[in-house]
Amino acid sequence: MKKVTILDDYQGVVGKLAARRRLAGADIELAILTKPIREEGALIAALRDSDGLVLIRERTTISAQIIAALPRLRLIVQTGRLSHCLDLEACARHGVAVRDGTGNPQAPAELTWALILAASRRIVPYVRQLEQGLWQRTTPALADERLGRVLSGRTLGIWGYGKIGKRVAQVGQALGMTVVVHGRQPSRAAAEAAGLGYIAERRDFLGQVDVLTLHLRLCAETRHLLGPEELAAMRPDALLVNTSRAELLAPGALLAALRAGRPGAAALDVFADEPAGAAEFMAHPAVLCTPHLGFVEQDTYEAYFSEAFAHLRDFFAAGPPR
Repeated sequence: MKKVTILDDYQGVVGKLAARRRLAGADIELAILTKPIREEGALIAALRDSDGLVLIRERTTISAQIIAALPRLRLIVQTGRLSHCLDLEACARHGVAVRDGTGNPQAPAELTWALILAASRRIVPYVRQLEQGLWQRTTPALADERLGRVLSGRTLGIWGYGKIGKRVAQVGQALGMTVVVHGRQPSRAAAEAAGLGYIAERRDFLGQVDVLTLHLRLCAETRHLLGPEELAAMRPDALLVNTSRAELLAPGALLAALRAGRPGAAALDVFADEPAGAAEFMAHPAVLCTPHLGFVEQDTYEAYFSEAFAHLRDFFAAGPPR
């Protein structure tokens, strides 16, 4: 019997998925951890007798030290695409096989629009005040009240026009927005092929948009891409939406920019050092926060774990010894 540990199933839902049928008849025992383990020594102790690991996106980093300390480990499966949370060189050195899966652009695209609409119409503040007995109010103090706004006729800026960005653009057009794109040459070519405007100069792009949404991969080139100067180029009533990677923004830059008044608001699904890193943004009245829900929905989980469980079944049925 091979023991496989699934890390960070925060909601305790993996064991209930239909995808688990993929393991029917396999000589595999699943151990599902629902609470994150941040201290490296405690994590090594929890995983010491695991033959395989399944990672839920980037929730836990598996370092070279952890890999070296797990003598039974033969396979690590990453749900979705491989990311920076796994030391691939260490896996190769220690004979640990690595498998990944496919992504789902629809789920994060839909969440992007949930955030844009909720932030633009101020849905969460209205609901909170309604629960307190105040009708059509977003704050207890009338002096602090302000209205939401519609999106039709406004400009949507998409930074990174890939699979997700294209879906976001389609909805923006359906709502009557002008869609403009910024990014590298592939984004430019795809945007022009779709008949969308492309703005090459970064500050011109940032200064024209009412809503900016980021859809970029995290790499050395994009890390801390938006700093104080870029954010200061945005309009004082603009909304910045990030469902991609927190590290696209320089540390501290967004909160400082909001205090300075440019942009006017933000909606965030991703944070550095999750979940603790969300706290400083949750306290800001101009920021709408969600707990990294871009991939957290039924269909994506079923797809992710159907692939992951197939990898486990096939590997342990025929995989080479470590």
